[in-house]
Amino acid sequence: MSQRSLLYSSQTQNPRLICLSEPSKSPSSTPITILPFEVQTPPLPPTMTTPTLPTLAARAKAFKALHVPGTPLVLANVHDATSARIVASLPQCRALASASYALAKTIGIEDEQLTLDQNLRLLAPIAAVAHEFGLPFTVDIQDGYGDRLAETVRRVIVELGAVGVNLEDSHHEDGRMVGEEEAVERVKRALEVAREVGVPDFVVNARSDSFLVGGELDESIRRGKRYLEAGATTVFVFWPLDKDVREEDLKRVVDALEGRVNLNPRKASQVQSKALTSADLARLGAARVSVGPLLYRVAAQALTAAANEVFGV
Repeated sequence: MSQRSLLYSSQTQNPRLICLSEPSKSPSSTPITILPFEVQTPPLPPTMTTPTLPTLAARAKAFKALHVPGTPLVLANVHDATSARIVASLPQCRALASASYALAKTIGIEDEQLTLDQNLRLLAPIAAVAHEFGLPFTVDIQDGYGDRLAETVRRVIVELGAVGVNLEDSHHEDGRMVGEEEAVERVKRALEVAREVGVPDFVVNARSDSFLVGGELDESIRRGKRYLEAGATTVFVFWPLDKDVREEDLKRVVDALEGRVNLNPRKASQVQSKALTSADLARLGAARVSVGPLLYRVAAQALTAAANEVFGV
């Protein structure tokens, strides 16, 4: 646009705005015009055919069987068709999984702003890759979108062919914990809907967020036990990113939940005293290992480095 550039501004409070700004060497230049702009998500792949329900039921059963304490299912969470195809082509890949944070970032919004419809549309190209490779597909549905949980579970199965979900027990928009009894019932409801649709071995990875939001680790463990009793396949105790993850604490979680846990690897850092690899988490007895938005962040860092090289930085 010659003397002006059309830029997405992360500084605006409304993520659905585009800022029209004069070019400047200063990163703090003030936008002079704000134009309303609806964030668009890609259309559903026109050629995607969801597998039949008997196929999905069999795929869900096989997916569930991959969750073995001490020999975990390892998931390299993806965020678009390209990352899905790269991961799916690796011989070690047993299933595809999404990360809602990364999906939201691909359209320039925050995780808590991602709507159900946006999530489904962004998931569709990934689902197409999963079905092309014959892989189970599990999706991050955040907190289940409140009172739309049943609709959400039904749609990810019917529209996307998903055989599992991540389900959080904190309100996604503000971080408040869902009441314990309600959270247990939501796990049960998700599984009930899946059975009604025709996928009785649907996998729920129930995220227990008490420790994340400032509570005690024991509370996350207590909730996790109840989610397993309600039918969840595994429990993901989300560790605060500003806390060191110690092996003895992880071992306590794994032992308390009989290995039916999802853990994340971590690199050594100023916060993290010791790196924890997928092999380390297997040794501790986890049944599932996932990386959340890690691949998206690595890709973004690589893009930044490549762009700097192009610009001669």
